[in-house]
Amino acid sequence: MEIKRKHKGESFESLMKRFRKSVEKSDILNAVKDREHYIKPSTHRKLAREIAKKREKERQDEMSLKRQRR
Repeated sequence: MEIKRKHKGESFESLMKRFRKSVEKSDILNAVKDREHYIKPSTHRKLAREIAKKREKERQDEMSLKRQRR
């Protein structure tokens, strides 16, 4: 993220627009949200496993639908 200074003749709105775009691009807000609350490592692993199970189930359901269509 690099907003050093205002360009010559640039309005405040366009400066803020550039700043917001650079913040979105650098993914700062997601990093701040992740660090907002402490999550124990065991809880983090558990959530990761649940997400992986859900993703795998969706993949298998999709594959079974493709097989049924043939």
